[in-house]
Amino acid sequence: MATRRGFMTGASGIGTAALLGYAAAPQTAAAAADGPAGAVQVSPQQAKDSLLAVNAGMRTNYAALKAELIKHLSPVVVVQNDAKGGRFTLVTESGQESAGPVPETFELAKSIAHVPLGVFSVIASYLADHIPNLPNADRIDPHDLLMVAFNDDSSTAWIPPLEAYAATLATARRNLPDAGLPAALTTSCGNILDAALRFIDTSVTTRSFDMKSFEDFSGGVYPDIRTNVAHAAQAQIKGVQDQMRAWRTKVGEAGWANLYCVVISQWTTSVLNQNTIIIKDCMNPAKVATHLIDLPGLESPADPVFTALDNLARIVQDNVAAEMVSPKDTKVADALKGRKDLLADEILDQLGTRRAVTKSAPTYDMSAGGVCPVGK
Repeated sequence: MATRRGFMTGASGIGTAALLGYAAAPQTAAAAADGPAGAVQVSPQQAKDSLLAVNAGMRTNYAALKAELIKHLSPVVVVQNDAKGGRFTLVTESGQESAGPVPETFELAKSIAHVPLGVFSVIASYLADHIPNLPNADRIDPHDLLMVAFNDDSSTAWIPPLEAYAATLATARRNLPDAGLPAALTTSCGNILDAALRFIDTSVTTRSFDMKSFEDFSGGVYPDIRTNVAHAAQAQIKGVQDQMRAWRTKVGEAGWANLYCVVISQWTTSVLNQNTIIIKDCMNPAKVATHLIDLPGLESPADPVFTALDNLARIVQDNVAAEMVSPKDTKVADALKGRKDLLADEILDQLGTRRAVTKSAPTYDMSAGGVCPVGK
């Protein structure tokens, strides 16, 4: 995951400079002997390249330190959010172990709760590109709708894929009683599936639908979706807390007090991510603000554990570097070891728009919280 403090791993000084778009200026033995006041002539570009090579050297050394630091990070819990509630990996000096601790109820409840979104995904591009008089009409961006509704709203090409999805829903409805779900969850899942099948049947029979008819369906099953959400949350809380308690016992209180947790998520779930919320109460409250790290991205990385450790290594070494490199300016030090860009304040000053940078995105206070009780 790229950050503002980029890096080049395993590259030589010259190789790194080339990758960054410039080549280090060659220095002859005579030039070195002449020193700054020597008579060796260089071109302006060679002079610039020699200056840029300084940063290339920094990046090479920075990457080398980080690569070694990764080997010493411990203990760390890496969380990869997924449809099953999350893949958790504990990293210690003795190795790694992974688990998927969330009970299956989580995935089953969410699967049926997603039915309205599944229907929407089939029909959305065939919506009329105007917003009808609905209670939530002012919350829908007309331009967003125009881009989503890119197909001809008079077309019936949506019927075959919607019928195919209906067949999947019908099979799930038929087999629902045998899934062994709690009674309340079985009832809510049945209500959602039945309502979706009725909406699809009516739409296919009349060969038409609109935003209002869909919202009548989706709004009608909202109480049942809330029931599914409640069961999913209960399963996730229990699974994650049980796993963290087990690992806390394994690591020991002294090690657990300094635990880092890195949660990898998509941007759409990076604020108040469910696993982040649960995990914070399982950590040392005094360290949550600095040791619980959310890494939002686009899609899951190919190697989530390495991605988490690679980013964590940068954070850890920057925490120390910040105070040593900028001992006379705590604001600059805080920027270096935080998410604020080092140039942010200066740019705001020059633009005449200095303001609290943190107001640009939602934030939440993770500093308070208990610790998952072990043996209490």
